[in-house]
Amino acid sequence: MRRLYEPAAYDTAHWPESHWRATATAPPRPALQASIEVEAAVIGAGYAGLSAALALAERGVSVAVLEVGQPGWGASGRNGGFCSMGGSKLSDLELAARFGRDEAVAFRRYQREAVAHVAETLAARGIDAEAGPQGSLCLAHTPEAFAALREAAEAEKRLDGEAPRILSRDELAAEDLATPAAFGGALHPVGFPLHPMKYALGLAGAAERAGAAIHGGTAVTAMAPEAGGWRLSTALGPEVRARRVLVATNGYGSDDLPPWIGGRTLPALSSIITTRPLSPEELAAQGWTSRIMAFDSRKLLHYFRLLPDGRFLFGMRGGLSLRPVEARAVARTIRSDFAAMFPAWAGVEIEREWSGLVCLTGALTPFAGPVPGADGLYAAFGWHGNGVSTASWSGHLVGRMMAGESLTLPAPIATPPRRFPLPALRRPLMRLAYAWYGWKDGPVRRAQRP
Repeated sequence: MRRLYEPAAYDTAHWPESHWRATATAPPRPALQASIEVEAAVIGAGYAGLSAALALAERGVSVAVLEVGQPGWGASGRNGGFCSMGGSKLSDLELAARFGRDEAVAFRRYQREAVAHVAETLAARGIDAEAGPQGSLCLAHTPEAFAALREAAEAEKRLDGEAPRILSRDELAAEDLATPAAFGGALHPVGFPLHPMKYALGLAGAAERAGAAIHGGTAVTAMAPEAGGWRLSTALGPEVRARRVLVATNGYGSDDLPPWIGGRTLPALSSIITTRPLSPEELAAQGWTSRIMAFDSRKLLHYFRLLPDGRFLFGMRGGLSLRPVEARAVARTIRSDFAAMFPAWAGVEIEREWSGLVCLTGALTPFAGPVPGADGLYAAFGWHGNGVSTASWSGHLVGRMMAGESLTLPAPIATPPRRFPLPALRRPLMRLAYAWYGWKDGPVRRAQRP
């Protein structure tokens, strides 16, 4: 298997020391013990893979999910729990320029449908994932960024008639969203926070009740076409024969499984800390008591939210390696930025800290659908840090495709992403890009005195 990060990033023997793992667990799914033949095989038990398996099983298709770790071990169990619109690193105007206005509008509709799909899944399956209030807040980290938020809101309204609500610094404080690092914000009505591990485990249970088999500790090491379908080899020895196969490993996949995917993805580290529970007095001292999920306008963004139990979650992009010296640097930076953005909590104890891989593509857009030139092979990946909703909806729709339904997805997600230029140099080039983004973003600035 050909992967981009250090082996520790893929070591399924160790779970991340996350808040989610500490508050939600499930019995491990058994490894595949003998060779099997099914109509559909799914590689990866994250949101996309489990949603596809559920859709397939409910349509009477025999399906096996093969997961190198356990459901929720990867990004689906260690993200920030933001069920929001997103999935692409391109703006609406950039999407319209590349794919046309109608397709850009269709992709915005797709994102809203994705959020609604997760909400409907939670309700229909009885999954208590601690869903929070509606809305998603982007905070401007500079005056120029606030002006850009206004312009983007106007562009969104022109595109499909919907736009976020623009809030000044004072209006943010009035809604219990006070931080001296915000120069204003844009509040979008779509989206809600949730407990990502409880959602992932709930999806796994729903898929099994529908008839899907989930095999943990089962690494797929090779795949090859054969008459009538595909043959999958596993590290344990047993093989799987399936008429149709979905690769849904996202940032935790291998660059040669299948070879077509090579050079099209770029995993990127994202890090999170959570505090001890904060008292009502501590929350009031900062002026942030809302449970709205929020992020800032940086390229190397921060994302944060108040959890139901009073803990505060704070995450950021920017890590480039799991080597100890770089991990310590990230730990210092995330704590420093947290203290600068929420100074009233600068001395609050940090309970847990962990990281995981998100996945970018060479086109900066996600992909879901048939793999070109490979009959019966499908893929779903590249959520750009917004996988809770987009991966779930995309996996569901690809599952329906694999069950025989004819569906047309918007061009920004149906178009296979191009390869990165100089794919062998993806990580070194990302280091250069991060240095540039960090310089452009600058240090955390204060719009007002705390």
